[in-house]
Amino acid sequence: MLVYGRNVAKEILKKDKKVIKIILQEGFDDKEINSLIEKGNFRVEYKSKRDIERLADGVHQGIILDIPDYQYKELKYVLNNDPSFVVLLDHLEDPHNLGAIIRTCEAAGVDAIIMPKDRQVQINSTVMKTSVGTLDNMDIVSVSNLVNAIDALKQNGFWVVGTALEDSVDYREIDYSGKIALVIGNEGSGMSQLVKKNCDFIAKIPMYGTTNSLNASVAAGIMIYEVVRDRK
Repeated sequence: MLVYGRNVAKEILKKDKKVIKIILQEGFDDKEINSLIEKGNFRVEYKSKRDIERLADGVHQGIILDIPDYQYKELKYVLNNDPSFVVLLDHLEDPHNLGAIIRTCEAAGVDAIIMPKDRQVQINSTVMKTSVGTLDNMDIVSVSNLVNAIDALKQNGFWVVGTALEDSVDYREIDYSGKIALVIGNEGSGMSQLVKKNCDFIAKIPMYGTTNSLNASVAAGIMIYEVVRDRK
């Protein structure tokens, strides 16, 4: 997987993660990164700005790292660690939303993120850059069927809280003191009907202006920290 940008490169190089190779723009002059590269004795290739722009799908700042693909966890592995708060993503499409949610989950102490393998954005360079180095601290599970994952969570004592505007209650009226699985729906269509049917509670964030919905990562942040607040 190719990741690019100086901030994410620094995080990866500082953590001494496996790096297949580093591609630098000719004349690259970031002293901190150059020092980390020298200490780690990494394989380095130099390319022209034009060649690097062909490889990077975004702002690269003169550096690209080729690293192994992200390794997802198994649901059994997460459940064996006795989690009490997990977040499920119901077919998100925007890598920036996924990256931001990962960062929020890590900051809030969420135990794991569970998401489907199909019709869901996966961990890529944009997600890694947006999550700003927090991926290593989050267990992310990729499952074939989200409803089956919900069933497994319920068998392990979880209450499942979905998010939607219809047939819902104010998110502040729900008791989050038990084991909680919070579902964040797709950016455009929200939760699928089947996932919604399998939720124990449906929460809504009240809208007081002309906007009738929030960005998925913003809504996730509000909900996640309400769960954390309610447990204090």
